[in-house]
Amino acid sequence: MRREVMWVLQRQGLVTLCAALAAGLYGGVNVAVSALIGGGIGMLGAFAYAWRALRGGETDPAKLYRAQMLGETYKFAVVLGGFALAFLGFKDLAALPLFLGFALTVVVYWMALLKTRN
Repeated sequence: MRREVMWVLQRQGLVTLCAALAAGLYGGVNVAVSALIGGGIGMLGAFAYAWRALRGGETDPAKLYRAQMLGETYKFAVVLGGFALAFLGFKDLAALPLFLGFALTVVVYWMALLKTRN
């Protein structure tokens, strides 16, 4: 896995753990688990994108574009499936912490994009 991808996944994991800890202190175990699941969904989506979009080492622009689009498709499917499983499988799910945990991982991803531009 590329160094940049590992950097993003590590930061997403750290933010997820911090969010779960804060949520747990504020609202208890179910709230913490919900935030942890939301962050986990975001991390799995990022991993799925990186796994599909960055494999192969393509140099042809058309193939690179196709790989990026397939990566986004994989990410969307993993995130959608993750949310479906969370809502169907976790009876005491707290929706707000779930979505906040997910949103924080997206913010980390955006910050990583800004970091690479500087």
